[in-house]
Amino acid sequence: MKPSDVYLETERLVLRWFTVDDLHLIVELDSDPVVKRYIDNGAPVDHVDLVETLDWWLTHYPRDAGYGFWAAIEQQTGDFIGWFHFRPGDGAGPLEPELGYRLRRQAWGKGLGTEGSIALIDHGFRELGIERVYAQTMAVNIGSRRVMEKAGMRLVREFVSDWPVRIDGDEHGDVEYAITRAEWEAALPARDDVEAG
Repeated sequence: MKPSDVYLETERLVLRWFTVDDLHLIVELDSDPVVKRYIDNGAPVDHVDLVETLDWWLTHYPRDAGYGFWAAIEQQTGDFIGWFHFRPGDGAGPLEPELGYRLRRQAWGKGLGTEGSIALIDHGFRELGIERVYAQTMAVNIGSRRVMEKAGMRLVREFVSDWPVRIDGDEHGDVEYAITRAEWEAALPARDDVEAG
């Protein structure tokens, strides 16, 4: 199966597997210090690190069917707007993937993060038989928290991570949001009504 054959489609996005030819897209995204404000405090990108990152992302596809890192392409323009990841997190089993995302500033505030997140959550419950999806961010990252909430996830815990880089606001700790299969199934009728109306 070719990477170009594997994708999810939403109203405004195509989520597809990455290829080796996408390195420049990741470099451009990670070169914006505002985009990486809550990751490494906007430190300059290391090209070698990003080559290794993409190589690691590509290893997920043959190993973890249905999981991995997804390039987000805006359907109307064909522009790369960022990426999503949907994969078992550290210490979690295959039925409990972690959701994550990083989007270009031009895509912020348009509901695209929520749209891509919902597509992956639905994909997980419908196609992969998962039991729970979770996502984590810094407590002060209000934009990311809104995406999680709008995607149907709820706050389940607050904790403190040992960040390798000091980031303003990390003293407020971190949060985890999640949605279980039962919660997803309970929300489906209301969501279907909204989409039909």
